[in-house]
Amino acid sequence: MRFNRMLLSVTLVVVALVIQVSVLARLHLPGAVPDLVLLTVLALALVYGHVGGALIGFGAGLLSDLAPPADHAAGRYALVLCVVGYLAGLARPENGRLKSATGPMAVVVAAAIGSTVLYAGVGALVGDTAARHVGLSSLLITATLYDLLLAPFVVPVLMALARRAENDPLSDGGPSAKTADVSSGWLSSGTGLRIGSQRGGLRVKAAKARVARAGRIKGVKRL
Repeated sequence: MRFNRMLLSVTLVVVALVIQVSVLARLHLPGAVPDLVLLTVLALALVYGHVGGALIGFGAGLLSDLAPPADHAAGRYALVLCVVGYLAGLARPENGRLKSATGPMAVVVAAAIGSTVLYAGVGALVGDTAARHVGLSSLLITATLYDLLLAPFVVPVLMALARRAENDPLSDGGPSAKTADVSSGWLSSGTGLRIGSQRGGLRVKAAKARVARAGRIKGVKRL
């Protein structure tokens, strides 16, 4: 990943984690907690693709595992978000721009359900039965509802920031390179023709001057 991607991804993930732990988790909503970190991973994966989504998901999940008040084994949510980020990145369009909100909303629903089921499944493998006591169906419904309500205010903004970071004018093939190509093409097609026509006119004038000079010399010889 390029430096601008890494810097933006780390910043957004840290900000999302701080808001989730210090604000959203303290709302004491029924069922699940709105997962701002998951939405951040989804937004970046939809712009950077499956490889970037997997790396960002793993890093974001690992930070979530280590951030207090973590009550589960480290690496559990990192595995979940790594898989979710990889799968969400597969839904990325070729140009990185989505034509409608239907696609991102479908990705949010699938990610909310898939991450909850996968997190509960990994917990069951390591002996954590907290999801069973709370109720998996209640967690699925509330997680999907909260993430859907939060997604329109988070996903489009983060995707726009990620696309803006991708359009780095100092990178190869960026706007400056395109401007340079256009400028060079304009110079070759416009100024080059003018310069060529001026040179051609100078050549014609020089030829006429030589002919006139030769005529005068021949006239002198005839006299």
